[in-house]
Amino acid sequence: MRAAVRKWKLPAIMLGPFLALIFLFFFLPVVLIAILAFTNMDSAMRWEFAGLANFQKLLADPNIMKIIKNTALYVGFTLLINVGFGFVLGILTSYYIQKESVGLIFRTIWMLPRMSPPVVYVLLWLWFFDPSEYGVLNSLRALFHMEPVAWLHEHPMTAVILVNGIIGASFGMIIFSSAIKSIPKDLFYAANVDGASQWSIIKDIIIPAVRWPLMFVTLWQFLSLITSYEYIFLLTNGGPLFESEVLALYSFHKAFQNFEFGYGSAISLVLVIIALIFSFMMWKWFGMQKMMRSSKIE
Repeated sequence: MRAAVRKWKLPAIMLGPFLALIFLFFFLPVVLIAILAFTNMDSAMRWEFAGLANFQKLLADPNIMKIIKNTALYVGFTLLINVGFGFVLGILTSYYIQKESVGLIFRTIWMLPRMSPPVVYVLLWLWFFDPSEYGVLNSLRALFHMEPVAWLHEHPMTAVILVNGIIGASFGMIIFSSAIKSIPKDLFYAANVDGASQWSIIKDIIIPAVRWPLMFVTLWQFLSLITSYEYIFLLTNGGPLFESEVLALYSFHKAFQNFEFGYGSAISLVLVIIALIFSFMMWKWFGMQKMMRSSKIE
């Protein structure tokens, strides 16, 4: 017994605070959401079991199909920008720009939106999409004698995808840049000596080498996009008329504006289930179990 205590004492001390935070801020909230999803809790804060009533209400909600479509479009296209554009930035700033100081400057510039407070970042985009003639886009249109356009009213989902895609690409850029820099230089030298094209180097050397970072960024960004809503909330608040409303924001509106805590929790629980299913699919698709195997080198 003493030997076991002595063996696990240091790991418990080191991991204890971390595990406590995980339990309090990640595991416990999911449990509470799962419980609230089966209640009719409202502003009166009463815990009355309602069975599957919230999920039946969700299926009968006249806005739910529109919101699900918006969520699929938002997550799909924003994820494409986050991963694809982030990968392009990673290659440009770490492979094509060989001088580290220059690449660092470009990466710093692209990281500025992520380092800025969300309100400041969105205010800049609101100025960019301003419907008056003083907005950035409309000022450019005025040079060609074109009428101003109410961008956030006529193209809200496009604006939401662009705003979230640009800031999300910086995360992928950092991960991919680090992965590309870890590739042995000899592989690039050998490819150049053999006369390989730039596309062949990217396809046959860089992409296979960043397979695991690619999986990580895709999974991380998907989980972030499907559950986050702050930039949509600040930019359009889901409008006009649910045109840019997504499930995460809809859950927030139902729980904290309409005080339908049970219904909002049911929507959140659906998002948790979707996230688990996608994580399992990514695990199988990228063959994560191969990376988890022990080394064959003794």
